[in-house]
Amino acid sequence: MRHFFPLLFALQMTSLSFVQSQKQLLTPELLWKVGRVTLEAVSPDGQYAVYSVQRFDIEKNQGVKTLYIVHLQTLETRPLTDPSEGSASDAVFHPSGQRVGFLRNRRLWEVGITGGKAYLVADIEMEGFAYSPTGRHLLFIQRVKFEPTTTERYPDLPKATGRVYDNLFYRHWQSWYDYHHANIFYISYRNGRVFGSPINIMNEPYDSPLRPLGGMEQITWSPDGRFIVYTCRKLKGTAESLSTNSDLYLYELASGRTLNITEGMPGYDQDPIFSPDGRYLAWKSMEKAGYEADRTRIMVLDTYTNDRWELTEGWKYEANRPQWASDSKSLYFLSSNDYTYQIYQITLEGRKIRRITNGLHDYTKVLVAGDRLVASRVSMTHPPEIFLVNPQNGQSLQISHATAEVWNNILPAKVERRTVKTTDGKDMNVWLVLPPEFDPRKKYPALLYCQGGPQSPLSQSFSFRWNLQLMASQGYVVIAPCRRGMPGGPEGQDWNAAISGDWGGQAMRDLLSAVDAAAQEPFIDANRMAAVGASFGGYSVFWLAGNHQKRFKAFIAHCGMFNTVSWYGTTEELFFANHDLGGPYWEKPGDPAWTTFSPHTYVKNWDTPILIFHNELDFRVPISEGLQAFQAAQLLGVPSRLVVFPDEGHWMTKPQNSIMWQREFFGWLEQYLKAP
Repeated sequence: MRHFFPLLFALQMTSLSFVQSQKQLLTPELLWKVGRVTLEAVSPDGQYAVYSVQRFDIEKNQGVKTLYIVHLQTLETRPLTDPSEGSASDAVFHPSGQRVGFLRNRRLWEVGITGGKAYLVADIEMEGFAYSPTGRHLLFIQRVKFEPTTTERYPDLPKATGRVYDNLFYRHWQSWYDYHHANIFYISYRNGRVFGSPINIMNEPYDSPLRPLGGMEQITWSPDGRFIVYTCRKLKGTAESLSTNSDLYLYELASGRTLNITEGMPGYDQDPIFSPDGRYLAWKSMEKAGYEADRTRIMVLDTYTNDRWELTEGWKYEANRPQWASDSKSLYFLSSNDYTYQIYQITLEGRKIRRITNGLHDYTKVLVAGDRLVASRVSMTHPPEIFLVNPQNGQSLQISHATAEVWNNILPAKVERRTVKTTDGKDMNVWLVLPPEFDPRKKYPALLYCQGGPQSPLSQSFSFRWNLQLMASQGYVVIAPCRRGMPGGPEGQDWNAAISGDWGGQAMRDLLSAVDAAAQEPFIDANRMAAVGASFGGYSVFWLAGNHQKRFKAFIAHCGMFNTVSWYGTTEELFFANHDLGGPYWEKPGDPAWTTFSPHTYVKNWDTPILIFHNELDFRVPISEGLQAFQAAQLLGVPSRLVVFPDEGHWMTKPQNSIMWQREFFGWLEQYLKAP
């Protein structure tokens, strides 16, 4: 038989080459055809999981979410909702486990786990909901108006469009304050119907969940249905813009009394979750006031003794998305100590931490299903899918395949790690994303990817906006350094915190160290390099444009900070600016935050083509920053282009806008990084 081995090998290689030849490079249009998978819920008995898949119609410029249910033993999967009837989201299992509730057009619907026709439960507008564990009540979120609108102030001026504000936080992320706040209500519920009148448990001009990024994970029922615990920052206006101090409030249904159970804890406290036996309440907490990137801890309250303690004390890394094990003796959480987010377990007794999973990927959400875990997982080269994880040995099994139709036909990029010495002698992790069908004998142009944040992780995440595989698929090697300010490194929180107060210092030198090391790679053309980034990554691009010393041939900045003084005067979450820049510019006018760390001070050195994106609804980094940068480039005679989107905020969210953005992005690179 050995005479057939060469022939068999040749046939296998020919078959592999044929399969590869049928695949195609990732394009912006294909990226928008990929289904976007979200893990929604697990049934009370741990037998089923529900996930949603959002698919976009580029021509219609909109997306629709469909719910799917999977049996965790047989892995049989079927749709629960019909996309022709509209989007379905926010799925929650009824306590019986036999029905799934979901929102469509902000109304609560239910459908049986075997499928069939969905029916309307409550014709009440909701922004989120949760069944009580007893099935006797339903809580939901609804926006309530607490202040008069312009028309109510001036009824004789019905066409007046002015807004009136007496405090800060008059706008946030991409929305102007509209005199409404999200409050929590509950109502009696039986067998798929609601009865009586809703009761507002807050009736205060504060938001729960926290706006705009908080969800129903910030609110929970006690297992006996007697209490609701919710997250709220009970500050308003200017005080709210200066503080991260959210607390957990316990509301008793029988008496209507509310108790602040995190009083005296000055940082973020959120995401409460009761142990299955009802004795313990755990939540995610940050210790420091005004520091939004502080280390996340797991706190525990013993409801029998009222003792409160940090369960993760001594753990120098993040502890995110805590979930109780079924026996109430331990919790699972997500953390990173090698720039990938993995699943960990910590015991209540002895506080022993055990890493469960490994691999070049990120777990982004984990839910408990009896003696198993259901989790969503991504990597730089694969979009989110759902996996079943064995908590004993970390073995995983993919149970959703919503991205396969498109992604299985995409030529894969390759991700490699490098360790680069920084100018102060530290070891820095750098990701290299190599083009599909990479040939080390060739010379490739390269992109320095500057991460935002500035304390956002650069792990194995998958972005539908700044997609590194998409960049590599256009023929670029992507250099993605985990500079100072990024969680997940061996130094833990110290590495993350090092960027605060030093934006234009060591972090920028880290970026240059990564570029200089990459330039030594034989497959990188050091004469064809560009720097690209958004938010703090855009700040980095603007700063590098005045300090790169001819390293780059082109720059691209999206919603970046150009002038730290003007940015401080127009951004909204001032607790972030105060912590990272040291307080208002008028208190320390000569501080580096306002001088040498501000990119505008180096604009006289700009001499390299720059593309500037900015969005009119971006209130975190207002559009004036992009306009200043473009105006300076034009007056200096630097080849430059400004692309503005009037209906987008800090991120690109609409299909056609995003595709236009990507075409401009890659068109600019093609123009200035093409082969000589």
